[in-house]
Amino acid sequence: MTLPSHIAIIMDGNGRWGQKNFKSRLLGHKYGVKNIKHIINFFLTRKIKNLTLYAFSKDNLAKRKKKEIDNIFYLLQKYLNTNKFFFGSNKINLNIIGEKEGLPLKIKKIINYANKKYNYPKNNLRLNVAFNYSSKIEILNTFKKINLIKKKINLKNFSKNLYTSLSKDPDIIIRTGGNKRLSDFLLWQSSYSEIYFTKVLWPDFKVNNLKKILNNFKNIKRNYGA
Repeated sequence: MTLPSHIAIIMDGNGRWGQKNFKSRLLGHKYGVKNIKHIINFFLTRKIKNLTLYAFSKDNLAKRKKKEIDNIFYLLQKYLNTNKFFFGSNKINLNIIGEKEGLPLKIKKIINYANKKYNYPKNNLRLNVAFNYSSKIEILNTFKKINLIKKKINLKNFSKNLYTSLSKDPDIIIRTGGNKRLSDFLLWQSSYSEIYFTKVLWPDFKVNNLKKILNNFKNIKRNYGA
């Protein structure tokens, strides 16, 4: 099977899954976080080198209830703490991307620490986690950064200064949960990505669902405009 080098996933449907199964959106987020390790283990086994997960958008921060947001902050902190050995033993590079503005100081410190600690020159997987993320703001910040370092604005320099530059553009973007939109996710990077929408809610999205997408992907001839 021809495998992609970078897959991005919009992990949608946690709240609806929790409401459906437990009448609790908060529990939906908890089970959504638990589902991540199964997917990461598949990537490690198949030697797919880059995974980007859309965990929490900047719009979520502005529009969700405080109780739900605080729960998401807690789950991020718990996930990073309980997976220290897993990240280290498997040489997983962690790159939490997004905007620090609006986040509590404690969460900012946790993100900064995680990004510095899990950064191996020879890694088995680069895991980008989009948290408080907006692709539109990423694009604006990339322009600002290029201007600041006084480089020429062109496609090469722009790509080199994106948040996901080390992973390059995703071959595949998957959105679970039934909605058919990108929701301000990797808008620049997705120009030639194969996009798959599935009705399966994220906590129910398993390795077999991913395998079906990969089986479809191997039959696609990617022309890149040729």
